[in-house]
Amino acid sequence: MASSDHDPSSPRSAVGSITEIAPAYPNRDRVPPAKRGSTHEITFHPGEPELLWISAPTYDVVATIAVASGEVAFYPMAEGSAPHGMAFDAKGRLWVALEDFGKIVELDRQGKIVKEYDVNLECTTSRKAILTHPHGLSAGPDGETLWFACKATGTVGRITPDGKVETIALHTVGSVPIYIKPGPDGNMWATELVGNAIARITPDGEVTDFPIPTANSRPIAIVPEPGGAAMWFSEEAGNKVARIDMDGKITEFPVPMTQPNVILAGLAFDGEGNLWTQQYVDQSRPLPAGPDHLVRIDKAILTAPPGDVSGIVFTYYQVPTRNTGMHRIIEGPDRNMWFTELKADRVGRAISGLASG
Repeated sequence: MASSDHDPSSPRSAVGSITEIAPAYPNRDRVPPAKRGSTHEITFHPGEPELLWISAPTYDVVATIAVASGEVAFYPMAEGSAPHGMAFDAKGRLWVALEDFGKIVELDRQGKIVKEYDVNLECTTSRKAILTHPHGLSAGPDGETLWFACKATGTVGRITPDGKVETIALHTVGSVPIYIKPGPDGNMWATELVGNAIARITPDGEVTDFPIPTANSRPIAIVPEPGGAAMWFSEEAGNKVARIDMDGKITEFPVPMTQPNVILAGLAFDGEGNLWTQQYVDQSRPLPAGPDHLVRIDKAILTAPPGDVSGIVFTYYQVPTRNTGMHRIIEGPDRNMWFTELKADRVGRAISGLASG
């Protein structure tokens, strides 16, 4: 991919290496080839920088990856449980959302469930539980309250430190909230994939929806701005990253597309304030075929005029594997960027030395 000395926003390719790890999931061979592809969430605890944790819902397993060696260890969950979201709380406890069971569970470091909460809704008319399918999971600003986004019911929920489960309805039926994170204002912020909005939820349970200017943008991940008073989110179909301030004002920035049929996945900031996102070929529109990329967006985007990317450098790192269906990205404990390739069942690492652009 060519570089432009005249337009900083033109995509620039970077020389370097991305390494990949292909976990040998114990249940993978039991899944029909057409349904394989499951490497989902990725996280770590700052006090345990030697390990990353990932989830693989199709294979009903969570796993650890040794940062130094890449060695993978597997911890099977119950069949049909579909572990998705993962989060550590302030006490270092690991929590996992078992999406297809409608449960939030605490795991010890041997992968054993030591506590569980049923977070399904009880239907008062039929007296039957409604599966909420908890997906995204995060500790709240207090470090102990667990918040989760329920894909199936257009709700978010929380588990208080004393174990009380509470459900909060969003305004849009069928909004499909999937990602939820605490903001610098002490509220929780969630993406509504189908609702095309960002939801702000106060500690009192008050919900405010902020519509996204781009229609059908399909917001995915949302993260706090480093040292700032805003949240940033990715738009899968809109091919944009966007900033929302604490009053709900949304500013969108287009990410240059390597080809017409690419979409975005997760996003994350690195320690220098650069914003990284994942741009990959949409598997529902696989032609023309092409490589997938990590995209580093220079930290100048934090102070750029609304919607103006003319002075921002976008650097593209080609992923060795194609058809990745990329999903999540974080800055790891080694300060490299780690990401999941859901469809390819791989975990990638972009060496921090690449970031020199």
